[in-house]
Amino acid sequence: MASGGLEQEEAPIGELVGRLIDQGKSYARAEVGLAKAIATAKVDTIRLPALLLAAALLFVIAGVVTFCISIALALATLIGPLAGGLIATLVAFAIAGGLALVAKNKLSAAP
Repeated sequence: MASGGLEQEEAPIGELVGRLIDQGKSYARAEVGLAKAIATAKVDTIRLPALLLAAALLFVIAGVVTFCISIALALATLIGPLAGGLIATLVAFAIAGGLALVAKNKLSAAP
C-alpha cells in the first residue's frame, strides 16, 4: 500500500509485445484502407472525363480520316483517283512524320 492503494499488475513482456504487434497490424490495415479509399475516390473523379476524352479522340481520328478521303476525292477529279489517293496519303504521312520528329526532339531535349 505504499502506492496509495492503487496497485497495478504489470503484464508480461510477451503479452505487451503481442498487443503491440496486433495494434501495429490494425494501424497498417487502416492506413492501407485509407490509401485504397483515396485512390478509389480519385479514380471515380477521373473515370468519366477519361472516357469522354477517349470518345473525343475517336471522333478526331474519324475527322482526320474523312478529311484525307475528301482531299483524295478532290484531287481525283483533277489528276485521277489513284494519284489523288497517293498524294493524300503522302500528305498524311508527311504530317505524321513531322509530328513524330517534333515529339522525338522534345523527348531528347527533356532532362
